[in-house]
Amino acid sequence: MRYRLTFIAGLALGYVLGTRAGRERYEKLKKTAREIAQNPAVRNTAESAAQQTRSVAGKAFHSVSEKVESKVPDSVADRVRSLRERGTGAEDDDWGTSNT
Repeated sequence: MRYRLTFIAGLALGYVLGTRAGRERYEKLKKTAREIAQNPAVRNTAESAAQQTRSVAGKAFHSVSEKVESKVPDSVADRVRSLRERGTGAEDDDWGTSNT
């Protein structure tokens, strides 16, 4: 999904930079992009995807840290262990982002 969005953004940017339509077409594309970004359905979907990604990333972090803990130096293992313990609270955000 991320690669598709990157491709579409690159395609749009290439079109805008390569077109001979001028400023009017650029302003129309900019307005359309702004309307899409401000659409409540799009914003809700983006927020849901962000929350799900944070959840999956947190689970992956804990799973990987448990598996590699014995294969890294003690100083690194201690740091990973402290991070894992810090994340066991009530839905702490391991990534330092807010849910706004």
